[in-house]
Amino acid sequence: MWSFADFTWVNTSLAIATWAFIVGGSTALMVGFRDGVLAMIIGNAIGLSFMVLAATAASQRYGSEQYTMLRGAFGVVGVGVLVFTIVLITEMGWSSLLAVMAYRAASQITGEVTGRSSPNTARSSPWERWSPSAWPGSSSPAAPSPSGVSTPSSPPVWRSSSLKHDDLPRHEHVMGRAQLSCTHRAVRGRHAELHDRRGVQHRRRGLLVPIMGSLARMAKSRRAALWPSFLGLFLATVLAQTVGLAAALTLGESDPTVWMVPFGGPLLGIGILAFIAFANITSMSSIVYSTVLAIRQSSGQALAKVPWKGLSALFFILPAIMTFFPQFMYEQFMLFVTYSGAFLTAVCGVALADYFILRRQRMNLRELHLGQQGTLYAYKGGVNIAGLASVAVGAVLYVFLYDPVSLETNAAFSYVTASIPTVLIAAISYLVLSKVLYGRGTSKEAAPKVSAS
Repeated sequence: MWSFADFTWVNTSLAIATWAFIVGGSTALMVGFRDGVLAMIIGNAIGLSFMVLAATAASQRYGSEQYTMLRGAFGVVGVGVLVFTIVLITEMGWSSLLAVMAYRAASQITGEVTGRSSPNTARSSPWERWSPSAWPGSSSPAAPSPSGVSTPSSPPVWRSSSLKHDDLPRHEHVMGRAQLSCTHRAVRGRHAELHDRRGVQHRRRGLLVPIMGSLARMAKSRRAALWPSFLGLFLATVLAQTVGLAAALTLGESDPTVWMVPFGGPLLGIGILAFIAFANITSMSSIVYSTVLAIRQSSGQALAKVPWKGLSALFFILPAIMTFFPQFMYEQFMLFVTYSGAFLTAVCGVALADYFILRRQRMNLRELHLGQQGTLYAYKGGVNIAGLASVAVGAVLYVFLYDPVSLETNAAFSYVTASIPTVLIAAISYLVLSKVLYGRGTSKEAAPKVSAS
């Protein structure tokens, strides 16, 4: 069982992986340093509050897996629908990204130790591929720095204001022309842009929602589950994202595997890269554990006889293939996290409404594990229509407020972002549909006595 300190370190290792630096770098596409840091602090605080309460509270209190606890909200088959669509696609995508990041860190370390320069193949971020310095005849070449890291010929962009139209040419080294046109449409003023980044930070919780409940159930107490989940993830994530933001604005590259050794020196740089590489591996381990467990629990008898090693191997087939196309994965990074975040944000809204409002934190473990053979959580066809329909409604609202393809936003987005209304609408929709479809107001489950520690 994990203590407060133990679980804090677990969450810190999840947050400090390379993905956090890349997320910080993507923030540079829209705002400057000061507004970017503010957006990351506010966005992570709000997004983590939703995620931690939805994913960890019930699992820790009742000591059961996250996907078992969701049977009340979605039904046995409904949970399977989520697992084999949203969760599986999301976690396969993140596993492949983390694997690429771990490889790049290991490759850089090996190159420094052996004295051979690391190939650092195909810079995987979108702005590197489309940077004008990579185009023949470009008038904006990158100037090599004494440290060996290519830096833009224009001055470092450290500003306290948001990105303006006049600043866009300077940012070509960060975002590239392909994304520059989208950014022109997205520049709507300082206030709106700051809210844009808050929304971006909210949806990055998509990596953590499917795995936190399965981890939190092993914490010793509610205090040891909730606060380390929030503080450990929040502090480490904001730190890594801030570094990634600063690196993207000044160097045009947020990936620490590119600039950590030249700037930190061989000893410090290799040490930090080794820590980040192991953090990527531990993040992948958490993903594999929670996802394979969800697959086994949601597949009924279909995969009951498949050994754990076999399921793990099957899970890695597609991520292994995807690692051969890192350029494509990085280019589609924003689309991936937005669409997965849209659905998982709605799942959080439904989970919060079901556990805290509809059932008043009272669950019957025996009935949960009986599933369709029981009475309290048995639905026609094994699907709680209210839960799945509310997730769909919330996801549609999210994409309506923020279009991840064009970066166009609804007017309301500048004031409430996309995540907050998505959670609220998904929760309200679930409560209303539960009343209409099942005549259910508040829970009458007989819950066992549980320590409130």
